[in-house]
Amino acid sequence: MTETQPLTYDDAVRAAEADPAVVGLFLIGSNAMEGLTTEHSDHDLFVITAEDATTTLERHHGMRSTALDLNVMPVNELLGDALPEFTRYALARSRVVLDRTKGRLTAYLSGKARLDPQTAFERAAGVLDAYANSLYRSVKNQRDGLALAGRLDAADSIGYLLDLLFTLDCRPRPYNKCLEWELEHYPLRGWDTSALLDTIGRIITTADTGIQRGLFAEVERKARNAGHHKILDDWGDDLRLMRPA
Repeated sequence: MTETQPLTYDDAVRAAEADPAVVGLFLIGSNAMEGLTTEHSDHDLFVITAEDATTTLERHHGMRSTALDLNVMPVNELLGDALPEFTRYALARSRVVLDRTKGRLTAYLSGKARLDPQTAFERAAGVLDAYANSLYRSVKNQRDGLALAGRLDAADSIGYLLDLLFTLDCRPRPYNKCLEWELEHYPLRGWDTSALLDTIGRIITTADTGIQRGLFAEVERKARNAGHHKILDDWGDDLRLMRPA
C-alpha cells in the first residue's frame, strides 16, 4: 500500500493485528449491527493502544472516508470514559474485532448497555418532566387552535418519551436509525414493540391529542410504578389535560 492509496478497513485491521502496541479493535455503527448496513455504510473503527504506546496507525487518526472512519486512543483513556455520553449507545452495540486486554475491553463495551439503577432513576425524573411538558404544550396548543405549535411540541415529546422509556429500562436510548433494530432485538420490558412504534408514528404524523393522551396514561402508570410520583403530582390539575378525556 502506498501513501497515495486510501486506507481501507482490511488494511487497518491487518496493520493493527501486526502491531504489538495495539491492544484492541472495535467497530461501532451499522457494520457492528447485523441487518443495519446499506450500500452507503462505512466502517467506524476504533484502534486502542496500550498505555503510553505508539502505533503507525496514529497518522490516520481522525480520517473520514466513504469506506472508513478511524479513531486511535489509548486504553486507559477509553476505560476512563474519555468518550462523551452521547456515544454510549454506539459503544453498547459495538463489535469487538480484537481484544488483547484479557477481556477488559470487551467487558467495558458490554457494560455500556446498562445504566446504573440510581443514575437511571435520577435521569428518568428529568426526562419524565420534559416529556410531560412537551405533551402538555402540544395538547394545549391544539386546544387553542395553534396546530403547527401543537405538532412541533408533539414531535418534541416523542424524543423525551424515548429517553424516558429506555432510561426506565436502565438502557441508553438508541439513535433514531437504530430504534426499530434495537426494539426488534431487545424489546423494552412491559411494552409491545409493534404497538409502541405504531403509536409513536401516528403521533409524529398526526399529533392526535387522543393518541397522545392514551400513551401518556400508560407512561404515567409505569412511571409511578417506578417511583416517580412526585414529578407527576407536581403537575397538579394540569394532569387532567394530559390524561384521556
